[in-house]
Amino acid sequence: IHVYFQILELNLDSCRAPSIDGLSEEFSELESLSLINVGLTSLKGFPSLPKLQKLELSDNRIQSGLQNLQGCPNLTHLSLSGNKIKEIDTLEPLKNFSELKHLDLFNCEVTQLDDYREQVFELLPNLKYLDGFDKNDKEADEDEEDGEDGSENEDDDDDEEDPDNDDDDDDDDDDEEGDEDEEEYDDEEDEDGVDEEVGLDYLQKEDIEEDSEGEDFDPVDGENEDEEEEEEEEDDAQRGTKRKHEDEEEGDD
Repeated sequence: IHVYFQILELNLDSCRAPSIDGLSEEFSELESLSLINVGLTSLKGFPSLPKLQKLELSDNRIQSGLQNLQGCPNLTHLSLSGNKIKEIDTLEPLKNFSELKHLDLFNCEVTQLDDYREQVFELLPNLKYLDGFDKNDKEADEDEEDGEDGSENEDDDDDEEDPDNDDDDDDDDDDEEGDEDEEEYDDEEDEDGVDEEVGLDYLQKEDIEEDSEGEDFDPVDGENEDEEEEEEEEDDAQRGTKRKHEDEEEGDD
């Protein structure tokens, strides 16, 4: 098994070669290929690379021959900046690349044509960014420039939004906890109020009991007075008996 089958990215920048040489279909798993400033004047013999998505051909001397890239139908990013492309018609072969979203033609003479951008977007209706900007002159995101899928960016955006939602959920939880704490605090105040009322009732009850004890004590004082009266009557009776005896004795005498 050749090691070529395992290569996903290949960078051959500044490896001088006027034509495609040494690059074959054995690189069938290749997804990204960079051939910047290698001196290419022709794309004749470009291999069929069905999984290739990003192709860098900047700063070469390519004038035409883009039909030689037909073996790479899944291209999404193609950079031809700094080449010798002069006419819009030279880009006609790119109409067959339905997945092509990014095309760079910086420093090519074709960019000097009137209505250059409008003509390219009309020729390639599936194209999203030309020279880093869309139809409305909105700049492409860095992730998209690097060749990452926009759907992944959306997922990242969703992930970024989720922490905010978590914070909102946390805030809601905090609010709910605060409400529970307030309710508990109110319940405690109610309980304290009940205790205070019970305490007042208890003190009033003690006063009532003290009053009742005072009332119970009065009969005892009355009984003592009755006993004293009885003792005085007994003394008076004894004195009367004694006087009677004395009178009888005087009569005998």
